[in-house]
Amino acid sequence: MTIGYDEVEVGTELPAQSFPVTRATLVQYAGASGDFNPIHWNEKFALEVGLPDVIAHGMFTMAQAIRVVTDWTGDPAAVLEYGVRFTRPVPVPNDGVGAVIEVSAKVAKKLDDHKVQVDLVATTGGQKVLGMSRAVVRLS
Repeated sequence: MTIGYDEVEVGTELPAQSFPVTRATLVQYAGASGDFNPIHWNEKFALEVGLPDVIAHGMFTMAQAIRVVTDWTGDPAAVLEYGVRFTRPVPVPNDGVGAVIEVSAKVAKKLDDHKVQVDLVATTGGQKVLGMSRAVVRLS
């Protein structure tokens, strides 16, 4: 699916998505990324350093959020810029269910050269986990 610049307006909402996260997901991401920090897999360690539980990798959370945009455009290369501030960790309990990252997004600005700014909101358990989450995307 190709989204045309003329088809979108400021306020256009992208389809929201939910991304489940389990301890197994974190182990797989650690293996892929090489980030084996024990706060992402060792509950005892995470609690000792003051975290509420094992937490998802920040870059994992960021990657899940941008999927809303790449699924909307149908082309990951359409994302020209992407940045976030990490505002809160995503705790992942060892209960067989884990956590869910909820992501919504909307077109915040139309820019020149067929580009738009998309603002994203990512939450878990009703708490915002990414702040100032924005992408600049080139549309057809």
